[in-house]
Amino acid sequence: MIINWYGEGCFNVQTGGLTLLTDPFEPSIGLTPPRGKTEVILKTLTSWPITEGQIEGQLIQGAGEYEVQGIEIRGFALLKESSEKFLKTAYKVVAEEMTLGFLGHLSEELPLEAIQNLKDSDLLFLPAGGKPFIDQEKAAKLIKQLNPKLVVASFFKTPGLKRTSSDWKGLAEEMDQKPEVTDHLTVKRKELREQKGTKLVVLKI
Repeated sequence: MIINWYGEGCFNVQTGGLTLLTDPFEPSIGLTPPRGKTEVILKTLTSWPITEGQIEGQLIQGAGEYEVQGIEIRGFALLKESSEKFLKTAYKVVAEEMTLGFLGHLSEELPLEAIQNLKDSDLLFLPAGGKPFIDQEKAAKLIKQLNPKLVVASFFKTPGLKRTSSDWKGLAEEMDQKPEVTDHLTVKRKELREQKGTKLVVLKI
């Protein structure tokens, strides 16, 4: 499995012959949007009403159970953080016998069902730059609760980003870690299972 990051919550996950893209964005945010073919688009923030056909590839948004070419996906609605204008969703993705948790635009606590399903995940993607998303102290506590093998930072300060955000260093301090900073992440199930404890990873655009 190979993972690249485009900024904010947008990750490109290559697993087998399938590419999964999370939270693609418009260039108006100041960053360069992803290009190329993708089989699955996962959106953790959706405007009401949910509309099909807005982006190329199979679009998955909202709570429910899905399966695409052997990849299992389950969505959990973050109703306390949603409104009449938008819906927030967290996802559990199972691929290559590994569990990936995408917390997307999480600002508060996860619902119990999501916690139960994402506990002991192999990879956990969560906001690392603080407000308007979950603050770094709460994020570190949630990481301890979920006990993933790898935490992949998202939604933090990057060059060109127009919105205000903190960098990932505050989360690293809360976790008492010196993270791995890399251009891309290659993940193998066997190596993860042999790893002890939780490791923070920061990807570069």
